[in-house]
Amino acid sequence: MKFLRNLLASCLGTSIAIIILIFFGFVLLTKMASSFADIDKVTVKGNTVLEINLGDAVKDYALKPDNIFDELFKEHEYQLSQIINAIENAKNDDNIKGISIKNLSINAGIAQTQTIREKLVAFKTTGKFITAYADFYTQKNYYLSSVADSIYVTPYGGVDFKGLSSERLFYKDFQDKYGVKMEVIRHGKYKSAVEGYLDNKMSDANREQISSFLNSIWSELIEDVAISRNKTVKELNLIADDLLARNSTIAIENNMLDGAIYIDQYEEILNTFVDGEANIITLEDYIDTGKGRIKSSASNKIAVLYAQGTILYGKGDETYIGQESMIKAIRKIRDNDKIKAVVLRVNSPGGVALTADLIWRELEILKKEKPLVVSMGNLAASGGYYIACNADVIYAEPTTITGSIGVFGTIPNFSELAGNIGINAEQVVTNKNSMGYSPYEPMTKDFYDVTKEGVEQVYTTFLNRVATGRNMTFDEVDAVAQGRVWTGKEALEIGLVDVLGNMDDAIEKAAELADISDYKTTSYPRYKKDFEDSFKSFPFMNVKEKLLKEELGEENYKALKEAQKMSQLKGIQMLLPYDIDIR
Repeated sequence: MKFLRNLLASCLGTSIAIIILIFFGFVLLTKMASSFADIDKVTVKGNTVLEINLGDAVKDYALKPDNIFDELFKEHEYQLSQIINAIENAKNDDNIKGISIKNLSINAGIAQTQTIREKLVAFKTTGKFITAYADFYTQKNYYLSSVADSIYVTPYGGVDFKGLSSERLFYKDFQDKYGVKMEVIRHGKYKSAVEGYLDNKMSDANREQISSFLNSIWSELIEDVAISRNKTVKELNLIADDLLARNSTIAIENNMLDGAIYIDQYEEILNTFVDGEANIITLEDYIDTGKGRIKSSASNKIAVLYAQGTILYGKGDETYIGQESMIKAIRKIRDNDKIKAVVLRVNSPGGVALTADLIWRELEILKKEKPLVVSMGNLAASGGYYIACNADVIYAEPTTITGSIGVFGTIPNFSELAGNIGINAEQVVTNKNSMGYSPYEPMTKDFYDVTKEGVEQVYTTFLNRVATGRNMTFDEVDAVAQGRVWTGKEALEIGLVDVLGNMDDAIEKAAELADISDYKTTSYPRYKKDFEDSFKSFPFMNVKEKLLKEELGEENYKALKEAQKMSQLKGIQMLLPYDIDIR
């Protein structure tokens, strides 16, 4: 019987293995056939229009697939520098006659979008055209598309132009009702990451900071739109207040759009611009032809060190910042004689204080040997600012979210819930503090005092780091700290950044500090995926997440993920107040 059972199990396993091999063989052949077809068709002919569609994720650092599984299953991502380089190459490419922006939505942050828009403004100086078309314009898409000479929409489309907003969730009443709460220890009256657990409404301090950075970002966006559309800021605010772009008719009347046409009519317009039949090449295909990089034979190098994602303790990869990969990369950069300067590109809301300090230390050593310039992306807040504060020069986009110099710790507590449902926890210890903390008992004053001491120590260290790096006094830093969030534009005024500019500006400054004029860039860290990690890209590995989104809806799913993230935080945190969802 045992022999028969083993035989059947062996046959079943073999059958499954054969099915998997057939499946992967079929997918591989399909992919190879597609790749060979692409090689034939991806060419830049005369009368070509570069079509920009940013529906795929735009990241500061997007890794190329390094194995067959990533190649087959990983969703396409753009690296910001590739987009910028492609537009620069298109500007000087005689075969590219113009650009067509065809987004429905933009999967990029506001600072990234602003960087791309600035590059499109530079593209127009050649005299080449830019047009835009969409079925409907989201606010961010309209901001990018407003750079175009002409903006078109479908007859039943419009523009979602209404100003910015941000929404916060508060859990105090929920905690009181169910007996599950988060114990909070913090420093910084603006450190509102934990405010949702302490009250059922927004504090005046938090409302003040949110209003401040929203208005700062909004003013930056509409000033750019005003220039492109030949309108005043006052006119644009009136349009936003009364939704005077909500459909194509009134949007055209208010000079927000230039025409309401169908896609075939838009294609005819492109043909007239190139004086013949327009050849369309997508941004992805144009990058694949090699136009996503600026060619250079220089021997001198500037390293771009990407700090992307939440700061956590551990190895790190392209989705989160870990001390292991960052420290390894920093030391390799330091030991490479061909690398003359470093640009630290930060796009992070912060995270674990310990990890941030370990990375800060390695950067401090590196800075003594090579110029260190920081370029801030969408976010460079809290721990993200901590690792940036001691650079020689700090660049930020006007719409960058930064600052948030504050510290907190959160610990879940179920003691009230446990009591309500009849659970009692008993402890046996050898010393007074052996137990430390139990989520099934109320937090003791002794434990609170010790944890608060740690929070205060980290906060003081944070302020001292910033004071030294920014040449400010402790009190000057404390006055603009307290966990408050600033935009890059505001941070420039209070001394937290040096210059408003993008990553190209930061790279040029690094070259200047290193006294080199001929150079090329090289990216770090260099991540290598384990075979096991590659399976995370498989479509069926994300089934649970997709099902939850469908069942709960996008907004409820986001609320669940935020609550989960907060409950998983361990140790003292330097983290942005919350996921800033600007609409």
